[in-house]
Amino acid sequence: MDLFEYQARDLFEAHGVPVLAGAIATTPEQARDAAQRIGASSGGVTVVKAQVKTGGRGKAGGVKVAKTLDEAEEAARNILGMDIKGHTVGTVMVAAGARIAEEYYFSVLLDRANRSYLAMCSKEGGMEIEQLAVERPEALAKVEVDPNVGIDAAKAKEIVDEAGFDAETGAAIVPVLQQLWTVYRDEDATLVEVNPLVRTEDGSIIALDGKVTLDANADFRHPEHAALEDKASADPLEAKAKELGLNYVKLDGNVGIIGNGAGLVMSTLDVVAYAGQELSGAAPSVLASPANFLDIGGGASADVMANGLSVILGDEQVKAVFVNVFGGITACDEVAKGIVGALESLGGSAKKPLVVRLDGNNVDEGRRILADLNHPLVTIEETMDGAARKAAELAAEN
Repeated sequence: MDLFEYQARDLFEAHGVPVLAGAIATTPEQARDAAQRIGASSGGVTVVKAQVKTGGRGKAGGVKVAKTLDEAEEAARNILGMDIKGHTVGTVMVAAGARIAEEYYFSVLLDRANRSYLAMCSKEGGMEIEQLAVERPEALAKVEVDPNVGIDAAKAKEIVDEAGFDAETGAAIVPVLQQLWTVYRDEDATLVEVNPLVRTEDGSIIALDGKVTLDANADFRHPEHAALEDKASADPLEAKAKELGLNYVKLDGNVGIIGNGAGLVMSTLDVVAYAGQELSGAAPSVLASPANFLDIGGGASADVMANGLSVILGDEQVKAVFVNVFGGITACDEVAKGIVGALESLGGSAKKPLVVRLDGNNVDEGRRILADLNHPLVTIEETMDGAARKAAELAAEN
């Protein structure tokens, strides 16, 4: 789960990371009130910042410095409702101004390839770090972090030394990096990024902006994280799937996919994509591709299968559904019962064709149940490739 900047700021403050005063507003009037409260600590200067989960806010005009209350109110009026890379601004953060001497960059993230954590640091902050990494990679220090040790004082010093900071500045940054590590560790994050991390004219080190991504797999340890979810902009199908306990991710295609086990579902996405490409090659006007990832898991019951179908069939983009199950812990007859139950409950509202491939545990009984159903929307295929092609064809036809 990606957090808004103001949420990251609040987490930083809770863990002792030095930040500037800030408050959120959803109307120009609220922004004016916030600027009046916050500006007292920064000579009346505040910064009004669009709260969207994407980069490039400054270039898009979503960050404005205000030197008066009128300017803060006007900035909020201009920013609220703005579209930034497809994200509509509904909230701004009003933050205290700062006298910046230098801007730096720091992040710690999950390095899946090396099965460790990676800290990145640069004396050149405030710009797009991806651009810096490509154009001047020597300016970005990359230091591996042992998950069992984390960023202690020694590791923090190694990071600032690798980034080329002088001894005095590095010594001031070291404790802030340790505090940012605390955020990463204690909140079960996969990314904590500060850009820019600044040194002010009086020598203070402050996290001026923050980006945090939390690991949803650790939600059971953090019930308080539920309050951080942006439910207003959540995809309604993903929200429904989450309520039902389903592993679902919405994609852009038109073939709905259900499988048991993440590996099988990923393979199913591939074979459907390949089938769509083959059809497109034969007939360029024919388009078919995966519409979602949905893993019902091992040992899924008929109810779980029915829930999965109800989510996928509720997607207007889906023109056909491919159910691909290899029965191990999951019994094929339970999957078949779930399909029957879903179709019965949906009745006449079920109008999208289903291609079903069953194999493994209780496959004969599962196929018999579907054959006895003899539903006009259900097609049984014996092979994965054959089912993928059939589903792609049906999606293209519809």
